[in-house]
Amino acid sequence: MSRRYLLPILAAVGLAIGVVAVIRENRTSQPARPAVQPAAGPFTSFVAGAGIIEPSSGNVAVGTPVPGIVKRVFVKWGDWVRAGEPLLQIDDRDLRARLPSALARKKEAAARFEQARVQLRIADSVPDRRAISLEELETRRAAVAIASAALEGAQAEIEQLKAETSRRTIRAPEQGRILRVEVRPGEFAPSGAPSTPLLELGDDRQFHVRVDVDEHDAWRVRAGAAAVASVPGNPNLRTSLHFMRIEPSLVRKTSLTGSSTERVDTRVLQVIYRFDPERLPEVYIGQQMDVWIQVAPESAGSRAPRVGKP
Repeated sequence: MSRRYLLPILAAVGLAIGVVAVIRENRTSQPARPAVQPAAGPFTSFVAGAGIIEPSSGNVAVGTPVPGIVKRVFVKWGDWVRAGEPLLQIDDRDLRARLPSALARKKEAAARFEQARVQLRIADSVPDRRAISLEELETRRAAVAIASAALEGAQAEIEQLKAETSRRTIRAPEQGRILRVEVRPGEFAPSGAPSTPLLELGDDRQFHVRVDVDEHDAWRVRAGAAAVASVPGNPNLRTSLHFMRIEPSLVRKTSLTGSSTERVDTRVLQVIYRFDPERLPEVYIGQQMDVWIQVAPESAGSRAPRVGKP
């Protein structure tokens, strides 16, 4: 008797489970609330873009003209340096070892020059010109010229060693704050343009924001347009921006926001704005900002200048 009702009972249970599953699947789910409310555009008509904070002087990557072992680093992160102040020193013991012998050669050349000049003075002081031949006189004059050239060569060698030694001390090309120190004493510093700069400095008394505007919206941006920037994750941290310039050419997009709908195979127009760091002390160089640039209502007949002047 139990076997007769077993299959219908199992079928009914399966049907009930399927109905419940379908009901749950079709139930309207409440959308998840974002952890942080997105910032709203402050203008009626605007173009939005991602901006990167940079010092007003730009990020100055400091390198070395000669490769070698770093002997000393004179600065640390956060130091303010003036133009010409030493930043780091490359090992110069090889040059200093050559300097004593160069000084000795100069002293020897100076002695030979003085000797040749005395010999020429003696020959010129002879009252009777028949006592010394004209050929002998010209030989002594040539000896003075040769000794003088040797002395100048020895002095030039010393000056070259001093110049090479001076090049081993890398100095600040302009004033600014040390932003990065990527080298330590004892490490090898390559010359040229390494992928990671040895040091990086910039003038942080004013911040610039480099805004990437999609090439499809570039025609809408005008020189002098008002703009507002806010901190991603906290739309209450915002400040107005002052227009500086529009870069004259479009470049490949390199600053990515991480959005799933972001286009990476595009070119962007870079617009430079500035603001006072004291108005927004919570931000840092290299930080990304949400930027809105005020534009006129979209119109097919309106055109924008390509280059703006501050």
